Amino acid sequence: MLGAWLGRAAGCVLGKPVEKIPREGIRQIAEATGNWPIQGWFTGVGLPDEIARRWPWNRRSAVNSLAENIDGVPEDDDLNYPLLALTVLERHGRGFTTDDVAKLWLDELPAGRTFTAERVAYRNLLAGIEPPLTATYRNPFREWIGALIRTDLYGWVNPGDPATAAEYAWRDARLTHTANGVYGAMFVAAMCAQSLVATSVKEVVEAGLSVVPPRSRLAGAVRQAVEDASAAADFEQVLDRLHERHGDLHWVHTINNAALVAATLVHAQGDFTASIAGAVAGGWDTDSAGATVGSIAGALNGGVPERWRMRDSLASSLTGFDGIALGELAERTERMIEP
Repeated sequence: MLGAWLGRAAGCVLGKPVEKIPREGIRQIAEATGNWPIQGWFTGVGLPDEIARRWPWNRRSAVNSLAENIDGVPEDDDLNYPLLALTVLERHGRGFTTDDVAKLWLDELPAGRTFTAERVAYRNLLAGIEPPLTATYRNPFREWIGALIRTDLYGWVNPGDPATAAEYAWRDARLTHTANGVYGAMFVAAMCAQSLVATSVKEVVEAGLSVVPPRSRLAGAVRQAVEDASAAADFEQVLDRLHERHGDLHWVHTINNAALVAATLVHAQGDFTASIAGAVAGGWDTDSAGATVGSIAGALNGGVPERWRMRDSLASSLTGFDGIALGELAERTERMIEP
């Protein structure tokens, strides 16, 4: 469990400074600083001015997610949402409802920490619209990645039970998303559930696919990504194919990012560094894909390499969580597992 939390934090922070930078720019930055293939945190030290101007860091993240300034785990929506999932379970138990999630958001989640589908749903809640209409009323982002990044913890509290994990994820995701947006949340929750007990990446991805409608666009994209990742020795070739197939989608859509998550897990075969590096090198939602892959690889390995560990303090604007240790979060998560 601690490996899952550590892995999610590491993958998220690796991707933070290069969020919104395309694949080409990420590689140029890494190569220019002697970090290609990616083996460690991004850094501005030694980065030529020309490349820095061409590919500017994510301005909100570079201040706390480069090698030279990382001090503990910085706040991020990819880390706030697992805290909210933990809170809903602690307050309402395993029978929590979508309405419970909605009320918790209004009570605890600052509106400024929400984006795309979550922000629209939040606005809808304030206007008196109730779930599941919150996901559809004037919400053009309802198949984007927001629900997928919220559901790791629903897997962690259901080790070896991907079906129950997916059902928990459905309860949460329907607040903001529909169709493939919901399927992506279920896919990840199921993989996270299996990652705590699995002996191989293949077993994890198969568990994820087992809860997704087989004729959905998401299932098709994941199966093709797995096939490519299994056949190609060079992961750059896998990324080429992913971008050829999904390059017309927004960089925070669920389908392209879920396919990337599956591809990098399969190609890295459990190697933690290769896993999070591949997710970030893909150049879409770098911190979100990195976080999801990191949590799964961290769980499979029962931890993360020392180079990816940060000071054990997580920053958050959520009540009661600022400065919390990941070890404490792992213990609290374990207490939510059904006896």
